[in-house]
Amino acid sequence: MTPSWQVGCDLSFSVEETATVTLQVAVAAAAGRTVDDRLSITVDDRPLDFVRVLAGPHGGWLHHLEAPPGQLDIAYRATVSGPVAPTAPPGGSDPAGDDYDRIVALRPSRYCPSDALLGFAAGELGGRDPDADLLRALVAWTCSRVVYVPGSSGPLDSAVDTLLSGQGVCRDFAHLAVALARALGIPARLVAAYAPGLSPMDFHAVVEAHVEGAWHVVDPTHLAPRASLLRIATGRDAADTAFADVVQGVATLDRMVVRAVLDGVLPLDEWGELVALP
Repeated sequence: MTPSWQVGCDLSFSVEETATVTLQVAVAAAAGRTVDDRLSITVDDRPLDFVRVLAGPHGGWLHHLEAPPGQLDIAYRATVSGPVAPTAPPGGSDPAGDDYDRIVALRPSRYCPSDALLGFAAGELGGRDPDADLLRALVAWTCSRVVYVPGSSGPLDSAVDTLLSGQGVCRDFAHLAVALARALGIPARLVAAYAPGLSPMDFHAVVEAHVEGAWHVVDPTHLAPRASLLRIATGRDAADTAFADVVQGVATLDRMVVRAVLDGVLPLDEWGELVALP
């Protein structure tokens, strides 16, 4: 039987001044998978007419809207069918443009200042080739050094803040692992995903790193099986993958509910295996 996912979210904002908002909540397009989804956007229960849909990198979708003052409600629902993530790397050569992706994924970024961690990373994990074994080692190191504590970090915290505090949530684990990977010569980026099995349920942040000729997903939190993940957005860090961004105006998030269910039994995750996220 072909696996099937039921995922979605509900977001409510209080818009005090006309606000320009970008959303990244839709399931990314992926080869071999079918996505049947719908997005409802209302202000004070009236449909919002003007919403631009922009194609993002790696199959992602960005919805750009302008909301007048009032209660902005967003409801997204998707049914996805297709294979779970493979535990073997995709065959063949890298797709066009992947050289550029790898270069960008080695650069420091807002929440992953890898240049500030060069000496630290070398002292803790250096002296190895930038390969799958090093990737496994840095994920294990991150998992052992950071404690998952809901509400322990803020929206401005970077990988350095997480390293110093020793605690955080999934995006903090991901930022630290991405920064360490880049400092050690492994191209790495952040992926926002729907994650069946995640507890507490939320949008999930994981790491995609390039080793052994392909991109593979790792999760330093070990909170959800990687094979069940559905990609939403891909970028350098959370600045590129936020589920909502108020670009102009004033809007406050009042409520967020995320749902992610995979039919049947969740796959087991052998954390040492390489898993390629569609």
